[in-house]
Amino acid sequence: MKKYAVLQKDAIGGYLLLLCAVASLVLANVGFGERYLDFWNRSLLGHPVSHWIDDGLMAVFFLFVGLEIKREMLVGTLSTWRRSVLPLAAALGGMLLPATIYLLVNYGKPSSMGFGIPMSTDIAFVVGILALLGSRVPASLKTFLLTLAVVDDIGAVLVIAIFYTSGIDVVFIVAALLLFVVMLWLNKSRHVDALWLYLALGIVLWALIMASGVHATIAGVLTAVAMPYRDGGEKRPAVRAERWLHLPVYWVILPLFVLSNTAIVLKGPMLAELFRPHALGIMAGLLIGKPLGIFVMSWLVITLGLAEMPPEMSTRHLLAAGCLGGIGFTMSIFIAALSFDSPMMVDSAKIAILLSSAAAAVIGMVLLARGGKSADRA
Repeated sequence: MKKYAVLQKDAIGGYLLLLCAVASLVLANVGFGERYLDFWNRSLLGHPVSHWIDDGLMAVFFLFVGLEIKREMLVGTLSTWRRSVLPLAAALGGMLLPATIYLLVNYGKPSSMGFGIPMSTDIAFVVGILALLGSRVPASLKTFLLTLAVVDDIGAVLVIAIFYTSGIDVVFIVAALLLFVVMLWLNKSRHVDALWLYLALGIVLWALIMASGVHATIAGVLTAVAMPYRDGGEKRPAVRAERWLHLPVYWVILPLFVLSNTAIVLKGPMLAELFRPHALGIMAGLLIGKPLGIFVMSWLVITLGLAEMPPEMSTRHLLAAGCLGGIGFTMSIFIAALSFDSPMMVDSAKIAILLSSAAAAVIGMVLLARGGKSADRA
């Protein structure tokens, strides 16, 4: 019950992100919208405020994501093959099919680099939807969706690290890798449990990776990997860091990210951009690719006997889970900013993400509300 009590708190964070997105869109389009936009572009230590949020604070978010992934892989639903095969297969289908649809729509165009945008599921909003529906959602479906979202995060991290990097400086990459090896050595060989040391080295790692051309947020994930977890005791650095970061991430970092990244002026040219291939690919990926990819892969592994339908779940629940998987939001917006050079394309991609995520949430909620908690498996 403790786990789902935490979900109730996370749900409030999801609602806060929605409020921030709506508020930012409104503020950007009222009389003083220009001053609001200027605030995010104001220089701070040589870089815009938005840059420090995207490359600095979001590295902390990725540290938190990395710690969640580590816990799930060591002691959670990803710790054994039998428990993880269904959400792993579902997440794989929910990443590959949306990316494929996007690439088909954008074949041969520069906008094809946006293929990673519809691959992600926003865990904060999924938690919010599950909390809103309450007892109508089986506990097994909550576990399935949350595990799927964690696997999505792993996929997003890999996609960012491999495809969304600028020119790579080998010297800084080698230096970063050596530092990462030192951090692993401190953990595995020396059994050092000083959280402050891993955080300090993580900051140096962040600076080296940022200088290398690889996106700096990857430093957060590598720092999480290096932190000791071992028996999962309360004093272990990974456990303490995840606990301490929970509130700052949901109540400060993600709201700031959403506010700065949804400050978009909605004008005629912007709305026309929604009919261009990159926006259409995003919407088709999230609203068609995600549900089909998740549902078909889940059905396939169950039919082949590689996994079992979780207790209290039905095919309707799987389809609803696929629709909720189309709530891209945070990670999708993050990847959109990395995908395109044109500010107009970035902003229209964000609008496409917001519209698709809202539609996916409504469709998923309707399916779950009509399905009931103990729907027939037929």
